[in-house]
Amino acid sequence: MLSLDQLPLLLICVALALHLLGERRAAVKLRRPRSREARWRAASFYAGLALVIVALEGPVDDNSSTLLWVHMLQHVLLLSVAAPLIALGAPWMSIWRPLPLGFRRAVAKTVARSRALAPLRLLGRSLGRPWPALIACSAILVIWHVPAAYDFALAHQGVHVLEHVTFLVFGILLWIQVFESPPLRPRLPLSARVYYVLAFDVVCWLLSLVLAFASRPLYPSYAHLAHRPGGLSALADQQIAAGVMLGLGSLAATLYVFYGLYRWLGAPGGSTPDGRQYA
Repeated sequence: MLSLDQLPLLLICVALALHLLGERRAAVKLRRPRSREARWRAASFYAGLALVIVALEGPVDDNSSTLLWVHMLQHVLLLSVAAPLIALGAPWMSIWRPLPLGFRRAVAKTVARSRALAPLRLLGRSLGRPWPALIACSAILVIWHVPAAYDFALAHQGVHVLEHVTFLVFGILLWIQVFESPPLRPRLPLSARVYYVLAFDVVCWLLSLVLAFASRPLYPSYAHLAHRPGGLSALADQQIAAGVMLGLGSLAATLYVFYGLYRWLGAPGGSTPDGRQYA
């Protein structure tokens, strides 16, 4: 019997199998090996899936119930590392292509025309825009780290799985506003994407500072543990968790900011990344 905590791993395996099949069919159809861009995008997608597995299986998952900083590492890996890699990997068409044609047509027709799905279409269009995606991802991050919501997720397996799924899904929604992820295209000019990433990073920084400078443990599920690996106190564990969020959680955004500045300062002809001239 499949348990809820095994569901993400099953979905990852299905996505991986479909992607591999889609990449092979594309190569056969084109009658040549996949381009360098297609290969590095595929590698990025596979790295993102691998990091999801690292976050949800093995030692990280085993220790997440006794160490807050390890649980925070799970969240950071999903939201700030795996999500941008998957967005950069642009796996959408490769996963869609191997599905039966009749099934694809039926799904596309239902999604496009069903009146019952009209609210979901509206929600999808909204979250496909930059600022709603940023607000939604920031809200998800903050809400799940409210102590009551955090402990509730720990106490209920289904809610805990939902928490991890939302981190990954909303992280991808955020990062497809930043990266070219064909057939999805960012609506922001490159210069604005730097500020966009920084805006989300500020939310992460503020949340990490709350954890770091709190005078007492904020999460009862961890504060009431009798023993912790390494003999850490609950407050020290929370401070390390804040460091994980502040450091590793900012890695992708920091790299992108440096990339954006490099493109900006190195743009030929003295222009900004969105094409405007500067003196």
